[in-house]
Amino acid sequence: MEMSDRDHALQLLEMAADDQRALAHMTDAEVFTEGVFGFHAQQAVEKALKAWTAALRAEYPMTHNIAELLDALEERGADVRRFASLEGYTAFAVQYRYEAFNRRGERFHRPKVVDETAALISHVQDIIDRSAP
Repeated sequence: MEMSDRDHALQLLEMAADDQRALAHMTDAEVFTEGVFGFHAQQAVEKALKAWTAALRAEYPMTHNIAELLDALEERGADVRRFASLEGYTAFAVQYRYEAFNRRGERFHRPKVVDETAALISHVQDIIDRSAP
């Protein structure tokens, strides 16, 4: 049996929430490097955006690029302006998995990242809930 768009969206959003919960427990930068933290932030955002697209009964691009995912949503009429700042996590999907993240000692404001990813997941959950048959 084929999965419905709504079920697929829920499955993706659950995976995004798993990454987001991991982020919430990675607040100690001495234990979790910026690269590890950034990777989970990127994964939470990517999966949530793909869930949003699936909830709109559309196919999402097979990419890790957050800007492309936001653009695809915009093309379907979604207002993504609130989440445009999340584009910066794209580099953590591939580039910083294989090379060291070193932004001259810059560090994430981890509580802000946790809040931003939680807000995106909550927003997508609301969209899925409204799409219920």
